[in-house]
Amino acid sequence: MLPFCGYNMGDYLRHWLTIGAKTEADKLPKIFYVNWFRKSAEGKWLWPGYGDNSRVLKWIYERVTGNAKAVETPIGHVPAPEALDTRGLKIESRDMTELLRIDQAGWQNEITGIRDHYARLGDHLPAELLQELSALERRLTQGG
Repeated sequence: MLPFCGYNMGDYLRHWLTIGAKTEADKLPKIFYVNWFRKSAEGKWLWPGYGDNSRVLKWIYERVTGNAKAVETPIGHVPAPEALDTRGLKIESRDMTELLRIDQAGWQNEITGIRDHYARLGDHLPAELLQELSALERRLTQGG
C-alpha cells in the first residue's frame, strides 16, 4: 500500500487511531484474520475450499452478535472447535486442531518483519502500534 499512499503512512495510521479514539468501542468494526491456505504436514489443504468459506463467515457473524464460542489465544480469539459449522464436511479432528492452532514461532518470526516495516515510518509511527506489537510479542513469549 505504501506506493499508493499520498502521504506518510504513519500519519495515515495515526488518523485511524484518532478516529477510533473518538468512537465508542462497540461501534468500531471488528477485525478478523483468516488464513484459508493452511496445509497439513503432508501438503494437503486443511480447509475444504472457497465454497465453504461462508462457514467461517457464519462464525464471524455469530461472534459479533455474541452467539459463538471462541478460545483466547496470544493473537486474539479463534473459534472453539465445535463453534464452526462443519456439517456435511469430512474434516478430521486432527486437521481441525491444526487449522485452529496458533503457530507461535511463526508469529514471533513475523514480529521482526513488522518492526522493520514500522522502522520505515520513522518518527511518524504512532507509539500505540509499537506498544501493541510489544504486547503481542510478550503474549507469544509467555504462551498465552
